[in-house]
Amino acid sequence: MSRIAATLANLKAQGRKALIPYIAAGDPAPETTVEIMLALAQGGADIIELGVPFSDPMADGPVIAQAAERALARGTGSVQVLDFVRAFRRSNGTTPVVLMGYANPVERYDQKHGAGAFIRDAAAAGVDGLLVVDYPPEECEGFAADLKAAGLDLIFLLAPTSTGQRMAQVGRIATGYVYYVSLKGVTGAGHLDTAAVADAVPRIRAHVKVPVGVGFGIRDAATARAVARVADAVVIGSRLVQLLNEAPREQAGAVARGFMAEIRSALDAP
Repeated sequence: MSRIAATLANLKAQGRKALIPYIAAGDPAPETTVEIMLALAQGGADIIELGVPFSDPMADGPVIAQAAERALARGTGSVQVLDFVRAFRRSNGTTPVVLMGYANPVERYDQKHGAGAFIRDAAAAGVDGLLVVDYPPEECEGFAADLKAAGLDLIFLLAPTSTGQRMAQVGRIATGYVYYVSLKGVTGAGHLDTAAVADAVPRIRAHVKVPVGVGFGIRDAATARAVARVADAVVIGSRLVQLLNEAPREQAGAVARGFMAEIRSALDAP
């Protein structure tokens, strides 16, 4: 059982929901990334999604796209992202880490370091899963098999426009969890419809046997708690990235820890 699957199974046994924050690696500064990751775990994060900076992030709204631009300008690439995970693992060997990003950095890494190098090096660094936004299920079964052989999970996105056929395709090869994009739009949008989420999640579960996380548009404790009533996990990214960018650099860890504790408390409240 992967570290992600074990974490989610343990939470389910406790009757609790997973809290999954997203941060952009290298933002607000490369030297703060590991500190922020540790602070998120200390604040109650169950799984950490670490964004791999990319210049053309098609699914990301302005907040996360700008974070990626800042990270790239400061020299954060795939090699540095794996270094961050490696450093995080020296202090935390239990909290799963998922790299979230796009096909281009993965394939460019393999071009530079050899076929299969990204999966090999990610596993060695302590990564637990990958979410590659532009790898559709029908085009990455070989990639999924290689990840599974390395002990890593492959997480897929599903959207309000996903058909039953697409859900079934994802359900055949997804491991860890699936990430339901709760709205038609990009990250950070503010029009979350919790009733629509409540309608969608059971339809997803009819095709997908792994836990269902929900993200996009979750900005505070109230929306996180509302989504947690129907989902297995809550993913929160843009608001956290925004808070970290606005905070003084020396307070980044404290801001991350405090925000997580607030959301964690809401999810665990009776």
